[in-house]
Amino acid sequence: MSSRPTSSSAAADRFFQLKQFSTAQAAYAALLQAEPQHQWGALQWARCAVQLGQGLVARERFASLLKAYPDDFSGWLEAGHLCRKQSAFEQALVSYQRAMAVAPTRYEAPLSAARLLEELGRREEGAAQYHRASTLVPLEKRHFLHQRMAKFRQERGDVPAALDSMRQALLAAEVLQPPLSLDERCEMRIDLGELLLRIGAREDALQVLTEAAQATAEATLVRLAETSFRFNLWQESQAVLKRNAQLHPSSASALWNLAHGYAETWELDLALSTLARAEAIAPQPGARSLRASVAGRLGEIDKALAIYTELARHEGPLSKMRSSAAMASLYSDRLTPQAVATLHRELFAPLGEGARKPESFANARDPRKRLRLGLVTADFHHQHPVNIFMQPVLARWSPEDIEIMVYFTGVSYDDQTLLAQRRVSRWVEVTTLNDAQLARRIEDDGIDVLLDLAGHTGQQRMPLFAQRAAPVQATFLGYPGSTGVPNIDWILADHVVAPEGSEALFSEQVMRLPHAVFCFSPEADYPLPAFPAETASRPLTFASFNNVSKLTPRTLSMWAQVLKALPQARLLLKAPSFKDEAAKRLFGARFQDLGVAMERIEFRGPSGLTDMMAEYADVDIALDPAPYNGGTTSLQALWMGVPVLTVAGGHFVSRMGASFMQAAGLPEWVASDDADLVRRAVALSQDRKALLQLKRGLRQRLLALPAWDINVYARNMQSAVRKMWATWVGAQQRRG
Repeated sequence: MSSRPTSSSAAADRFFQLKQFSTAQAAYAALLQAEPQHQWGALQWARCAVQLGQGLVARERFASLLKAYPDDFSGWLEAGHLCRKQSAFEQALVSYQRAMAVAPTRYEAPLSAARLLEELGRREEGAAQYHRASTLVPLEKRHFLHQRMAKFRQERGDVPAALDSMRQALLAAEVLQPPLSLDERCEMRIDLGELLLRIGAREDALQVLTEAAQATAEATLVRLAETSFRFNLWQESQAVLKRNAQLHPSSASALWNLAHGYAETWELDLALSTLARAEAIAPQPGARSLRASVAGRLGEIDKALAIYTELARHEGPLSKMRSSAAMASLYSDRLTPQAVATLHRELFAPLGEGARKPESFANARDPRKRLRLGLVTADFHHQHPVNIFMQPVLARWSPEDIEIMVYFTGVSYDDQTLLAQRRVSRWVEVTTLNDAQLARRIEDDGIDVLLDLAGHTGQQRMPLFAQRAAPVQATFLGYPGSTGVPNIDWILADHVVAPEGSEALFSEQVMRLPHAVFCFSPEADYPLPAFPAETASRPLTFASFNNVSKLTPRTLSMWAQVLKALPQARLLLKAPSFKDEAAKRLFGARFQDLGVAMERIEFRGPSGLTDMMAEYADVDIALDPAPYNGGTTSLQALWMGVPVLTVAGGHFVSRMGASFMQAAGLPEWVASDDADLVRRAVALSQDRKALLQLKRGLRQRLLALPAWDINVYARNMQSAVRKMWATWVGAQQRRG
């Protein structure tokens, strides 16, 4: 067994307990120099390397420890954990076996072995070790063992098996004397509720989570709120956060979590006031990024961009703020397309240092072989654009030609997640894997082409791509433009969003799809509005259903000019931000400053997707923001019979509207500049009967065009993937 802490290690141990691992590591090194046989110091020295992410160093230290002290149970167990994280599975299994031999009556090693064996597909052996662990664990810890196994299985994506373990945990907890505390019982119900949501048992899950809401501990309530929010239970999440703040009124973290919750549910005035209350108690490290987020949601994009850029440069190359700054730059009126491209390259160039070479992969270099395509995404869930556009493609993909594997980095699950799982060859839960582990898994799976579906949005893995995890890497759909990330070889586009001659704006090579970059083919039924004859005589209604971060000063000025040119027209603005009265007042005042009376503007807040689509019945013409055009919103508008008036800009994000309208055979709806958009708005609205006729027949018009033929689009996507692969094979063959 390992030696225990001694007085000579006390100072180093304090640093370790304070999580000052670099200082602790130096202190343990000094201790071992003075006392080379200090077993506890050697174990802690290895643990420091693990905490600091020094994997190879940690393995060397564990090896030295175990050579000198072959009966050190903790050393063998933790060496096994480290090997498993590094995907050295056989070495991990040997380590666990040695730990079992050293301490045959302890449950931790067989439990860890059970987890590993299940991961390796050796289920019967895993079941035997799981049973062994359950017979060794003390009665008072039996529920904990099953709870941990449930978590292991959930991380692996085996939710039914995780449910079995969770139910065993609950049964074990029921017989405990003394019983678990209220908050401990609620923690278990959160685990159960999440698993039930993952299999689609929503009503049962809601009952379990409602029981969990009886908790009083701050950490438990915050976890419940986070779980609820991830599964789109926004109102329930907000109620839990409010209760948490009421129960813990002097807690800065409780107020911080409530402020963050307000921001995520677009109650922006409350977010800022609650953040101020939290800061009055104690400084909040995330305050600046939260204020940047609120600024973006209020359309103050230059303010948000400045904060994100400063944080990105302060926090270093791996800062998530770099992606936030990149995303914010797409909305800016101030930056030229070239400036946006340059900023992206500058922000992410460091990520590519020391990257793996494409030729180092052992994939068979055969241009005609059955390919393995990996999708990296967090976003197969209801209403997300990635889900909306990719589900119809997955349903039509030819697995005989290209096999699809999804590496799911997300935390939100619903019926759409389950549908995507059924539509692909393999689904791998990778949220708990670091980039090195995920890269190893991707290589072991033999992925030929790795496709990013996130760009710089949430739960992305840009560092993984920058270091290269597959021979061919591409980006698509999740981010409207070049990522600037090294070693992403391709971006999928079309001839309008990425016209010939625009290659300098892309850090990737451009693979152009023949008709349009996106194909809108919804699987849900959204009935086309009737558009009765009186539609032609009602007040002309322009609209935008885009998020307010797209409503830049340039966009508002352009739209104000449209309204001035058409004094009887009105403008409907629908966005999540307009749930907040402060946002309505702010944008109403902005239009008044531009000479448009407030009563001509109608604000609507968020609604469910079906209800939102039905609201297009109230709209005659959609106005496209600039420079960040509508993507999903514009295609939804067209589907619901509403033409979109847009300006063709200078880069991908500002040319999406032009792509959609040209693909719809309506080039007259594409303006060359802002003044031209105003002229076209007047001209296209003069003949209301012709406009009504266009609206009534717009969906059928679209369905007759190749850009809206999802079967053709799916084949074109497969062809593009194969072209990317063939290009790589050809390059490797030329290298010899």
